[in-house]
Amino acid sequence: MEYHDPVEMGHSARLPGTSSVDRIVCHVDVDCFYAACERLREPPLRGEPVVVGMGYEPGSDAGAVATASYEAREYGVESAQAISEALERLPRKIDAAQDDDLDVADAGFYRPVDMEYYESVAGDIREILSEYADVVREVSIDEAYLDLTERTGWEEVESVATALKSEIAETVGVTASVGVAPTMSAAKVASDHDKPDGLVVVEPGEVGPFFAPLDVEEVHGVGPVTASELQEIGIETAGDLAAADPARLEAKFGERGRRVARFARGDDDRAVEPRGDPKSLSRESAFTEATTDPERQTDRLLTLADAVAERARRREVSYRTISIKVVTPPFDVHTRAESLPGPVDDPELVASIATDLFAEFEGTQIRKLGVRVSNLSFADGDQPSLQQWAGEEAGEAGNPGAEPEGDPRAQTDASATEATEQATVEGSQGEETAERESPEAEQPADGQRRLGDFDR
Repeated sequence: MEYHDPVEMGHSARLPGTSSVDRIVCHVDVDCFYAACERLREPPLRGEPVVVGMGYEPGSDAGAVATASYEAREYGVESAQAISEALERLPRKIDAAQDDDLDVADAGFYRPVDMEYYESVAGDIREILSEYADVVREVSIDEAYLDLTERTGWEEVESVATALKSEIAETVGVTASVGVAPTMSAAKVASDHDKPDGLVVVEPGEVGPFFAPLDVEEVHGVGPVTASELQEIGIETAGDLAAADPARLEAKFGERGRRVARFARGDDDRAVEPRGDPKSLSRESAFTEATTDPERQTDRLLTLADAVAERARRREVSYRTISIKVVTPPFDVHTRAESLPGPVDDPELVASIATDLFAEFEGTQIRKLGVRVSNLSFADGDQPSLQQWAGEEAGEAGNPGAEPEGDPRAQTDASATEATEQATVEGSQGEETAERESPEAEQPADGQRRLGDFDR
């Protein structure tokens, strides 16, 4: 959905604090992410009320709601609600089937949080985001900002955002809501505006009119407590906040009062900046239908290996661990990994190791393949070859006669061996133990991030 004010059509006035070329900021927020992941793992859950609980165990009433699907929300189940309260509003299906006083049609499915699995799905989404933007700022497991300024213009950005949403839906199997605007705060509000599966584009010059009628709580940085306090002094809408006396706001809320008022006016000069270096680089590709054709499988695997190696070289990154991901029907995830004596930049080695790791799966029915490099190094200068690393290890500690036996690829230290052992765990719970650091959650202006803020 694209927002246009008839008076502002064609007007591209520069917002305060922005450069002469308006930034194009995209905010991507996966809809009910934890519940979406559970539906990905269990397709029969689609369309059913799903509640994912933090600290919840099957059959118990302990814990709190981490996320509730939109179907569950219709029964009054909300994020951060106690599971015991959620069960009063929406009983478990299995309980309703055994109780004549309960209606199975008005019951739902409850699942415990499985962060390892969710992180594996989030990793697939991150890879797509990084292909659409040079700068990506991850703020939680299910949302990120992208700077599209150098990739597209305002005339084409809606098509780009549509393609991004489609690729996430088709490749990963979850839906995301996307907001595009000249500022980070406006893009965030835009992505929330038409959930679920929404797309809202707010062009330069339209931020003020777009914000004006919104409830004040929708302004980025205004939580329920602050919204209530603002309403007490007559500020009901974002337009009211934008027009409020800055000195009055500062007197009551400190600098935060001025900041949220600036956001309401569309005045936000923050640049999209990444948080730290990536922990891994990967590429994945799904077949249209599961295939047992070994030639198709190998061709796809080598294409992915080349793409990952090229991406690492383009970013001047070396890597120490090479792994593959194999998804078999219905959605069972298998991973294999091999760690090297030291970081290398060697596309042929990536292809060779990926092929060796894949040998046990060749010819089996496969839905999706992936290749990943991890344990990354961002050092400047020429990267050593595998042979150089093997030679250095052999000559360490004044013992030049300590030649490694066999394939030097197999010579790893204890930590690398442990990483490889962890990476070979199979199952539908997700891929290998995540090597990426979870990005620090962005904090709202009125206090710590609440449980319900993580997944909307």
